[in-house]
Amino acid sequence: MKLKDYDLKQRGIEPSQIRRWFVKNHGITFHAYQRMFRINAAFKKIQDGESITHTAYEMGFESLSGFGESFKNIFGVSPKMGKSQTIIFLKRIETPLGTMIACATNQGICLLEFTDRKMLETELKTISKLFNAVIIQGNSSHFEQLEKELKEYFDGQRTVFTVPLNTPGTAFQNKVWTALQVIPYGKTRSYKQQAEHINSPASVRAVAGANGMNRISILIPCHRVIGSNGSLTGYGGGLWRKKYLLELEQKVYNEKTELKAIPK
Repeated sequence: MKLKDYDLKQRGIEPSQIRRWFVKNHGITFHAYQRMFRINAAFKKIQDGESITHTAYEMGFESLSGFGESFKNIFGVSPKMGKSQTIIFLKRIETPLGTMIACATNQGICLLEFTDRKMLETELKTISKLFNAVIIQGNSSHFEQLEKELKEYFDGQRTVFTVPLNTPGTAFQNKVWTALQVIPYGKTRSYKQQAEHINSPASVRAVAGANGMNRISILIPCHRVIGSNGSLTGYGGGLWRKKYLLELEQKVYNEKTELKAIPK
């Protein structure tokens, strides 16, 4: 639906108020958000086989040229070229530690980062290039499972994630990321120990670099890697979040250990 200022007022919404809210929370005006949302929906329809002409007018565009220009401005390709593009779906997810951006391909989650992560824009461009894909806001079958498992994790009810992941990277990076996923819940490992775990004890710096390139926070638990002296070292989401995650896991781990120790 294409909502103009008049339509908003008819619904009891002040246009200037909703404009300010969208600029604050999404970085664009409400009308720009609407246009982007309609273009995203059009992209999916074209990918599903609907004709470009039918899709353009169904989405409320008054001309094919206007639709084509808007499409190209957002995706960098024409609607015709869009038919062969891969799609990465994006969704905002609220957590106790703040808003996160999740991205998914058909194969699984390929990005999960906090919205204030300095490298987020670079990471989005990177996955778009690696998958030769267009990133659009929309639903993926993986998001429902991701949100459910994240809630259980923060509630202290989940210690292992099962949502599928899709991690494009070098063989070494994936070796490091796999090693991160086997660090036991409630435990930590130093960069040196991690390098030894992958049978590459001399590659401590390279391991630290691969950890920093991890684009899937929490699910691939790079927060469980600390300095050799026990200090909390760099974390893209902020050291305060790393501290929160480690303390949460330690608390849940201790509680479960105490329960097991109680005689039946």
